[in-house]
Amino acid sequence: MPAQKRFPTDYPGVYFIEGTGAPNSGHKIERIYYIDYRINGKRIQEKAGRQYKDNMTAAKANQIRTSKIEGRSLPNVERRSKEKAEKEAEDNRWTIAKLWDLYCDTFPDNKALKNEQNKFNRYLRHGIGKMESYALSPLDIDRLRITLKKEGKLTTAARILELLRRTLNFGIKRGLIPALSFKVEIPRLNNQTTEDLTPAQLEKLMEVLDSHDVDQTAANMMKFALFTGMRKGELFRLQWNDIDFDRGFITLRDPKGGIDQKIPMNEGARNVLEGIDQRESTYLFPGRGGNKRVDIGKQVNRIKQAAGLPADFRPLHGLRHVYASMLASSGQVDLYTLQKLLTHKSPIMTMRYSHLRDDALKKASGVVDNILGAVTAERDNKKNVVKIKS
Repeated sequence: MPAQKRFPTDYPGVYFIEGTGAPNSGHKIERIYYIDYRINGKRIQEKAGRQYKDNMTAAKANQIRTSKIEGRSLPNVERRSKEKAEKEAEDNRWTIAKLWDLYCDTFPDNKALKNEQNKFNRYLRHGIGKMESYALSPLDIDRLRITLKKEGKLTTAARILELLRRTLNFGIKRGLIPALSFKVEIPRLNNQTTEDLTPAQLEKLMEVLDSHDVDQTAANMMKFALFTGMRKGELFRLQWNDIDFDRGFITLRDPKGGIDQKIPMNEGARNVLEGIDQRESTYLFPGRGGNKRVDIGKQVNRIKQAAGLPADFRPLHGLRHVYASMLASSGQVDLYTLQKLLTHKSPIMTMRYSHLRDDALKKASGVVDNILGAVTAERDNKKNVVKIKS
């Protein structure tokens, strides 16, 4: 291929050739600038940039040439070699964020993965996530925990540190990083907390839910949660083909426990469903465009405020607790049945309501006191009767 004609410029060591313009640039021909210089006696000729694609001019090319002669920037060959070496080093550098990304790729079917990815990206990726495990210290862990605790996010701190520990253990088990010299301590949480409403609060909530001044989808969802004890994610995923009106059952697809479950549909839940237009969407509580809903926080919080519920009451998950508490305190539902209704995988989770069951049993046992008390009183009355001889 014959050498292309070189066109000199007003700057020594700067020239250009004419080449075909880049596609869709609107220019058939454009100048391609080159620079010619020496470093340590070695002559270097290299491309500076294209006229239109790189917005290059002879003056800019001259500035690039001067920078390279003075050693403020590397020749192209050396720069590319350095970038390649840095990329290879980065590829071999197992940061905590890189370990987490590999974990996500390894376990894509993890149902909680999307939520966990959001947490990792928010609290870890741009801080601890940039570090390699050998540089991580207990002080770094303490700083993260203390920061979240000051923000009133103790539960979040526990979840984030659990993610961190899981990520590190993943890397250690696969031989990607060495074992840590310390343990990542997880703050202890009181997971036995249950949320409940007083009869007055429940009455006010039902009054608000029945009004037309609130978002009807949110109101229907809260009613359904109260009548079924379903989780928020299960409510979001619920579709009309999951409802068996004839047999009176609801199928929970892909629930927290992993295996599809069926729970009975009571009259309250049925009444809620009968008030929803099935033609709007395949989902019972659809989001925009009739698609699966991903959030309803603002709407249910407005209802919570209108009903005057406690500030720390969670509108949907709290109603699941209310549902369970009502059944447990009724004395008519044993804990095994309650576990099945709540679709708890382990009875340990259901045991948090055992104190309510105990209260109901105590009340039931008190019936014996009333019966025996009445018998004793009647006997004493008979003893105190004075017989008069005629």
